Amino acid sequence: MSFYLYLVLGFLGGIPAGMGMGGGTVTIPLLVLIGGVEQKIAQCANLYAFVPMSLAALKTHANNGLLETEGLFWVVLPALILSALGTWAAGALPSSFLRKGFGIFLIVLAMIGGYRALKND
Repeated sequence: MSFYLYLVLGFLGGIPAGMGMGGGTVTIPLLVLIGGVEQKIAQCANLYAFVPMSLAALKTHANNGLLETEGLFWVVLPALILSALGTWAAGALPSSFLRKGFGIFLIVLAMIGGYRALKND
């Protein structure tokens, strides 16, 4: 039964990810709240799913001539360093701290989105 549950949760999280809307904001809460997965495992699963999706997106953008490589090094280098530091920090922090931090992040994200929607009206 759990296989089918995770299959459905992956499908539900994959829809916004495929539309470029940040699947992790959907996938992680689904896995934690409905799937009963520990926060660290849910974040890890989301990162593993991100790798093939980002490679497919990169190939699509390259085929369409939409890649801008000027200054790429100065974007990639800090991203790699901060990703390694973030991975180390996530491994050292308790899951409850990560869960609360991610919840706060989602609330702030919703507030920013709401503000922008009201501002454009």
